[in-house]
Amino acid sequence: MDANTLFLWLLILPFVGAIITYLIGRVAVIQKVKNNPARWIALVVFLAADYLFVMLAQQFLVAGPINLVTGSIALQFDGISLVLGGSALFLGTLASFFSIDYIAGDVSEEKFYAMLISMVAAVVGLACANDLFNLWVWFETMAITSYMLVAFYSSQPGSLEAGVKYLVQSATGSIFVMIGVALVFMVTGETNLETITKLTTTPSTVLLAAGALFIIGFGVKAALVPLHTWLPDAHSQAPSGVSALLSGIVIEAGLIAMLRALGALTHISMSWGVILLVFGVFNMTYGNLMALRQNQVKRLLAFSSLSHVGYMLIGFGVAIQFQVLDGAGGGFFHLITHTMMKGLAFLAAGALLYAMYITRHQHGPLMLEDLNGASRKYPMVALGLSVAVLGLGGLPPLAGFMSKWQIFVAGFETQNNWIMILVVYAALNSVLSLAYYAPMVNRMYRMEPSTIVTEGKELGFMTQVPLVILTSLIVAIGLWPAAMSFITTPAAAALLKAFGG
Repeated sequence: MDANTLFLWLLILPFVGAIITYLIGRVAVIQKVKNNPARWIALVVFLAADYLFVMLAQQFLVAGPINLVTGSIALQFDGISLVLGGSALFLGTLASFFSIDYIAGDVSEEKFYAMLISMVAAVVGLACANDLFNLWVWFETMAITSYMLVAFYSSQPGSLEAGVKYLVQSATGSIFVMIGVALVFMVTGETNLETITKLTTTPSTVLLAAGALFIIGFGVKAALVPLHTWLPDAHSQAPSGVSALLSGIVIEAGLIAMLRALGALTHISMSWGVILLVFGVFNMTYGNLMALRQNQVKRLLAFSSLSHVGYMLIGFGVAIQFQVLDGAGGGFFHLITHTMMKGLAFLAAGALLYAMYITRHQHGPLMLEDLNGASRKYPMVALGLSVAVLGLGGLPPLAGFMSKWQIFVAGFETQNNWIMILVVYAALNSVLSLAYYAPMVNRMYRMEPSTIVTEGKELGFMTQVPLVILTSLIVAIGLWPAAMSFITTPAAAALLKAFGG
């Protein structure tokens, strides 16, 4: 199969699969089938999309970027597509696998899987978009499907409130993006990103305004402080497989969309990198300080996501402002490791939530004290959660340390005093994060089991397999970080090229 055909199938198949999943699942509900086949159809769809993605990625690594242009629709599979699209499909597959037990028996099971497939497919499309209009279309598709997943437990007041807040803020962000696209089109008559770059060679007030609108609009989904207020409620109220994707994929998709759009306007401002660095400082600081105050596990993990967006912003900001390849490489490396670590953390928390609450038909929040002694009854879950949070805290030799280290080294490569001070500040923030990560590990291994742990249900095979896979990868990548360079280097090169490198 040639590259263009693979590319087309990669974008179409998941949406067709989502429709089939919903229709067959709905028939099963009407006929009162005990085990809804939607869960298995969804897993097959994800595995088929994974196969197509791997085939396309192989052709990209051999022959370079793959372009698919149909009329005004411009798509390109490049290094950035490889990182974001691959991460989305990988974590989406594991989330689907994890949800087989977690969502089993829910009256809306078929809707859940149809929306899950569609959201991940939209992220893959966004990763490949090479024109502003289609970037916005994929972004909006991702926003709509993720909203429906956040509000999945709509009978719960907290879930509905989180969904409405997410919808309002996402819609507002989308309007800002749409206005930005209109301004760029008004000036250039183009939406193709590469063509816009060639046409916008001099500063323009209108285009600067468009850039600001892109930062605000995409920044809502990327959880840039102070545009992040939807995040803690959405992450804590959504089903745990969705929480993993919101933190591990959706906010990263918002960040990549912002970088794509700003890259087209690279010649009109020399300060895009500085702006990213400033937001990076805000995110690191605010995310850590708010996480320290939380006593709900999923809200703590949600706020910590803000700080990790900050590290990515530091890496990308250094790369764009100083044309440092390692900065971009470190940013993409941390995007990948954050996908794995935060995905694992939310899935592990979800496994405990399932065993302690959902099996009792309760949807109460998982509190920090609920972790007490969890290692004795749920050793694999405790190990996975420990590896995830210690990796997020930057403890060597786990993957999170290695990706942060590459960002820090890139900062020192600039030989800029302010950037080197910023790197030290980022390292101190990483140490500070252990003040809320380490006590979670301490609770699981050193405290007596809480009543809710001893009374919790046993976990099945399907729930624990994704935890084993992610735990193993986080340790392996930490020990052999160079193994990721074949993915991160093309992505870094694509980013620097977009910003004039």
